[in-house]
Amino acid sequence: MSDEQVDLLAGLRTGRWLDSQHFPPLRWVVQGLIPEGLTLLVGGPKIGKSWLSLDIGLAGAAGGCAVGAIPVEKRPVLLLALEDGDRRLQSRARQLLGPDPIPDGLDYMTQVLPGCAKATIEAWLGNLPNVSAPPLVILDTLGKVMPPSRPGESDYQRDYRVAGALKAVADSWPGMALVALHHDRKASAEDFVGSVSGTNGIAGAADTVVVLNRRRTENTGRFLVTGRDVTEAEYAVSMDGCRWTLAGNSLASAAEAAEEDRATANLGDRSADVLRFVGQHPDGVRAAEVAVGLGLDREQSRVYLNRLLDAGKVTRPSRGVYKPTVTCVTSVTFPDLEVPERNTRNTRNTTYTEDSEPDAKCTVCGGRLIISEIGQTTHPGCEGDR
Repeated sequence: MSDEQVDLLAGLRTGRWLDSQHFPPLRWVVQGLIPEGLTLLVGGPKIGKSWLSLDIGLAGAAGGCAVGAIPVEKRPVLLLALEDGDRRLQSRARQLLGPDPIPDGLDYMTQVLPGCAKATIEAWLGNLPNVSAPPLVILDTLGKVMPPSRPGESDYQRDYRVAGALKAVADSWPGMALVALHHDRKASAEDFVGSVSGTNGIAGAADTVVVLNRRRTENTGRFLVTGRDVTEAEYAVSMDGCRWTLAGNSLASAAEAAEEDRATANLGDRSADVLRFVGQHPDGVRAAEVAVGLGLDREQSRVYLNRLLDAGKVTRPSRGVYKPTVTCVTSVTFPDLEVPERNTRNTRNTTYTEDSEPDAKCTVCGGRLIISEIGQTTHPGCEGDR
């Protein structure tokens, strides 16, 4: 076997070797939001990315809580605050900390030499003493260190090269997290990962993407999370002055609030109230119960329920009974600090039983027809079904 062949197959492993390995579980800096590896923290200019990253950095440097509720283990923190100066950084840290001092565990720089961001981070890591928790590095922002493309290099190749180099740094220290702040596109995208500014090379190289979604005129918004090793999730949040806080002060509550926001989007206040009421009764409710619970007359309740049925917000498994769909938040439970898996099954094409409404009879035998929600009729065993 030639030397060239030996080199080409140097990294070859077998399924038996892989099956015998025991890998440590994924480590989190901020449970549900920031795991180990390279994370892109994406949002529009002046939307609150720097406030969030500083809150996380201070919590890590002192050993505290981030986003108002999630404990963060104390660890070495390097903040490359390349859009701030000492005065602004001090002011912001004091607003977040209140009477507490700025922790000594926070190292920061407001400038790095051109083209030396990766080398600067590696130099800092090389000077760390033995630590009990993996380090956290925050790069604010990626655009400040993005070099021009090399001759003959496409924008995609440049983006993937730069983001890939940062990922390699994060991967060099087990459990380490490197958070790179980045702007979103001006144009909206149906897939929130598509909102990442630049080519797909940036998001493609990252392990995790967290998008901050908030209207500038509102203090409420959402964190949208996806990644290679994390379950996709949405969390409802609010920004009170300078601090981002999870709705309900837990991941579970914030996920439920985000799901409810999604379910009631584009609904009027009364329709949203009816949908919430149905969601609180997973075994099903009738129009009369909705009327009593919300102070409506029965006919109003029936109108609202049928509108929600037509919109796919509720189901009607039997005559007069309305149930929440499988995506209704109040019908989904999960332990705190765990991300719920979104159920995307279609529930609109289920078939009614013979007790379903409306009352329709077969013209051949006079028996009750089985009518699906999409209008198909069947009557098994009858000539009228052939």
